Amino acid sequence: MSSTHHLIIGANRGIGLALARELCHGATPVIAACRSTSPDLDALPVQIETGVDVADLGSLRALSQRLGDLRINTLIVVAGVLSKEALNAMDEDALSRMQHQFNVNTLGPLRAISALRGHLGKGSKIGILTSRMGSMADNGSGGYYGYRASKAAVNAVGVSLARDLAADEISVVLLHPGFVRTEMTGGQGDVDAATSAKGLLARLEETTLDNTGRFVHADGTELPF
Repeated sequence: MSSTHHLIIGANRGIGLALARELCHGATPVIAACRSTSPDLDALPVQIETGVDVADLGSLRALSQRLGDLRINTLIVVAGVLSKEALNAMDEDALSRMQHQFNVNTLGPLRAISALRGHLGKGSKIGILTSRMGSMADNGSGGYYGYRASKAAVNAVGVSLARDLAADEISVVLLHPGFVRTEMTGGQGDVDAATSAKGLLARLEETTLDNTGRFVHADGTELPF
């Protein structure tokens, strides 16, 4: 394969943009994939790939074809969606929103990793953005049925990927970014995206085959499933 690259899926805003901004200062080239770009992303010295949607397997396979024989050193799947569902309002609209969250938050990373597997090799690392809201042991408040369930499910997907890819010496980490001030959170949060991105990259750096499949906060705290 040709030279190695970092690839971020969902890089046009929020945490994905912050990760691209942090990584573009390094020696390894960065590919920023997204459905559509943004002025902030356009301003970075990265290769931008648009039309990439984790809910569309065809778009991910097309990205793989465009990448040719390029090798991915670090693959980070950030793209995700959030909506709120309550038990006392579990109508067809709420169930439809839940299905959408499963399609993007759970199946999205699996689609992406499956489509791009040929670009991954010995020593490659995969980071999947999940949430501590997907932790069943840490759920003390209920609600958010679709988001919690889709993130718990992607945690299960990530552990299976860690087991299946270990033979190829590819490691996987499930990453909780913290409560980050982004558009998804309505600007609420404990940390900004830049701080979260630095922590997430530190967790990726320390990921090895010895600890593959772990669920960890950006600040380094191990989280319960």
